[in-house]
Amino acid sequence: MSKYAVNKFLYQVDGDPSLLAEYKADPAALVARWESEIGPWLGTGARTVEKTSWISLTDAERRALVEHDYVALFEMGAHFFLVLTIFIALYDEEYAARSGPLSFQREYAAKLSAWTGREYPSVAL
Repeated sequence: MSKYAVNKFLYQVDGDPSLLAEYKADPAALVARWESEIGPWLGTGARTVEKTSWISLTDAERRALVEHDYVALFEMGAHFFLVLTIFIALYDEEYAARSGPLSFQREYAAKLSAWTGREYPSVAL
C-alpha cells in the first residue's frame, strides 16, 4: 500500500503551507516526521480519527521524496497531478523568476517526455 502513502504525503503536504515550507527547507526531516507523526493518522488536521500501522513508504519512495525526484515518483506510480502540483508549489516562483512563466511545467514535461505515446504507470493500489 505504499503508493497510497506517497499520494497521501503529496496531497497533505501540498495542501498545508506550513508542511510545504518544511518540505522545501528540509525534505529529509519532513518526510521522516510525516511518516512517523502525520501519515499514520486517518483523516486530516483536527479531523484525525484513528491511527493505523500499515501506512509506510518504501526506501525508494522515501529517497525520491527527499530528493524531490518527481520523475521517479511518477515512474513508481504516484498520481501525476499530485506530483505536478506539489512541485509547482515548491519551484514555480524561482523557475519563473529565472526562466519565465510556466518554466517549471515545461521542465516537468520535458523530463517526462519519454512517456509520450506510452501508457502511464498505474496509479492503482
